[in-house]
Amino acid sequence: MGAEAGAAALSTVVTTDLTVGGMTCVACVRRVEKKLGKLDGVTATVNLATGRARVSHPPETAPEELVAAVEKAGFTAALPEPPEEHGGEKSDEGAEDDETVDARQEKSRLLVTALLAVPVLVLSMVPALQFRNWQWLCFVLAAPVAVWGAWPFHARAVRGVRHSAATMDTLVSLGVVASFAWSAYALFLGGAGEPGMRMPFTLLPSASDGTAHLYLEAAVGVPLFVSAGRFLERRARRGTGTALRSLARLAVKEVALRDGGAERLVPIEELVPGQVFVVRPGERVATDGEVVEGSSAVDLSLITGESEPVEIGPGSAVVGGAVNAGGMVLVRATAVGADTKLARIGRLVTEAQAGKARAQRLADAVAGVFVPVVLALAVTALGFWLGAGADAQAAITACVAVLVVACPCALGLATPTALMAATGRGAQLGVLVSGPRALEGLQHIDTVVLDKTGTLTSGHMTVTRITTVPGGVAEEEVLRLAGAVEQGSEHPLGRAVTAYARRAVPDEQLPEVSGFGAVAGRGVRGRVEGRSVEVLAPDGTLPAALAEAMRAAEAAARTAVLVRVDGVAVALIEAGDVVRSGSYRAVDRLRRLGVRPVLATGDRAAPAQAVASALGIEEVHARCTPEGKADLVRELQEQGHGVAVIGDGVNDAAALARADLGIAMGSGTDAAIGAADVTLVRGEVDALADAVRLARRTLGTIRVNLLWAFGYNVVTVPLAMVGLLDPMVAAAAMSVSSLLVVANSLRLRTWQPSPVRRRTR
Repeated sequence: MGAEAGAAALSTVVTTDLTVGGMTCVACVRRVEKKLGKLDGVTATVNLATGRARVSHPPETAPEELVAAVEKAGFTAALPEPPEEHGGEKSDEGAEDDETVDARQEKSRLLVTALLAVPVLVLSMVPALQFRNWQWLCFVLAAPVAVWGAWPFHARAVRGVRHSAATMDTLVSLGVVASFAWSAYALFLGGAGEPGMRMPFTLLPSASDGTAHLYLEAAVGVPLFVSAGRFLERRARRGTGTALRSLARLAVKEVALRDGGAERLVPIEELVPGQVFVVRPGERVATDGEVVEGSSAVDLSLITGESEPVEIGPGSAVVGGAVNAGGMVLVRATAVGADTKLARIGRLVTEAQAGKARAQRLADAVAGVFVPVVLALAVTALGFWLGAGADAQAAITACVAVLVVACPCALGLATPTALMAATGRGAQLGVLVSGPRALEGLQHIDTVVLDKTGTLTSGHMTVTRITTVPGGVAEEEVLRLAGAVEQGSEHPLGRAVTAYARRAVPDEQLPEVSGFGAVAGRGVRGRVEGRSVEVLAPDGTLPAALAEAMRAAEAAARTAVLVRVDGVAVALIEAGDVVRSGSYRAVDRLRRLGVRPVLATGDRAAPAQAVASALGIEEVHARCTPEGKADLVRELQEQGHGVAVIGDGVNDAAALARADLGIAMGSGTDAAIGAADVTLVRGEVDALADAVRLARRTLGTIRVNLLWAFGYNVVTVPLAMVGLLDPMVAAAAMSVSSLLVVANSLRLRTWQPSPVRRRTR
């Protein structure tokens, strides 16, 4: 009863994405999440790196209420534009244009600030260059920097005060105002405006010589370095989303429809399932479909990570966004718009970037009290220096340095930038993760339950071996005759024989067959080029060579058919569901990563044991029902194992959902993909080892980022409190801390799969 009620409650939850503007640090993130969380039944996850909020709320809560709540917190908010029916290019381009405009404005403000601030910094820090009345020139140059150059910080700080909140901008704004105000006091009332005044540059508080010191270099250095750091940080953060944007650009805008022999160019929005379109050499496939005419090779590297072009022909499935590297083909559309594989990949990557790892949630909790604590420490430093008998300017220097050096920005960027880089890189390699919890799950699994059909094997019948009677009909001739007769068969084995024959003799057509007939439960027969040809299940006594081949086929759990020509047994053709070429390497790599493989399949014991033996898998569970697979997962979990399940069919959905980590093959059913935490887009189980290693590298990067973010503040804030950091140096250090976190995350963009070493535990 409780489970049913819970399911009903979950079904009434609606998810809405918001674009949030004006966030600059993790304190802003906490404020937005807290404000949204005050609404009944609403929970929110806000991503600083992407500027997006993912909000879960009851249906009766209108999206406009969510926008209003964010605006009440002092930020801008907007609902994303409805995606275009066929790919959403318009909204992506519009967002990109908005970012470009903001970046240009930010760059212009930074350039003007730098032109005004550099002379002030040089004159203040190099006493030899201080000419008569130099301080007044510095004051004139510093005033527009402290007011206009730092205006974004002041505006956001005031907005925060109006909403009873403090952020990183509050700290920067207070630091600039305090430095500039003290310098103005020193110039006009403290004797620093006298002609010929010289001011040494020092990092330590010093006793007064009767003249108040100037801190104009801090007033201009703080906004200059923080603005420069944020500009570079924004550019670097944008680089972490490169892979996702490149996927979005794969969508084509126009398609050539073939209608009754004529072609017409139409916008992609007008394409509907069932229509046939043309794909010429060098063009991208407009949408998911099935080839109806022509043959070619397509490049899927940007979609699935598959490095080699894939051959296609009539009946082959093609993916939208793939590049036609060969001849012209006609394709019938099977999915359009949001239903295409490319659109699903984009949604999965975007959703993955919205989550938070456990370590980041701890950082968010710390950041919630970070700014108030820093403000208290700044006031404490001011009171301590004044109480210790230091000059007022020395006390103010320490106070301002504490305000400026503290940096919650790095805490907020530690996880999202790493996730953006990793999920983008994973998409390029054909691995899609649903979020940080899936990454954490990948890191901790030690057992993987593998499905057989369609996962470790190809999932369809393929000819594996042909044995001919010595001195009899040649193998190529056997294939011609058997393939010709099987053309009339609908049996999977018959289709496999015909397909193999066409590949084996590509230069000539298979001959015509006459008198075709099916032998119930056994096979087919017919006349080819005047000869009687039968392809039947073996019975009776076989020639020695064929009898030996038959025993080998039975041991390998393959299906064998006997070919007779004019009543004489001439060959044995074996067919089966062959093991994928990448499965051998995948199982070996998983084992060396410390992950134990377990085979669970609904198939018979003989083929299951054959596949397990070929791959070196020791534990096998055959004849598994969907419930049986889920029970197996539960048993392994009760034994203390972290269990992942890989599957591709509807029968795997229950086990995928029950596992600590569900992994679906990209070629599988929607039910399997929907129940999974990770999708292997390129349909090769070998990608799982890449996913495990990428997860471990990503979480390692996040831990390093957070260690740096916490460690930086633990070291620099005390230094600033005791007067060992000038405010200008503190501003530079604060900016560098955020840049280092982003730069460390960007290294994931170039991560490459490589041979693995056994994990020690």
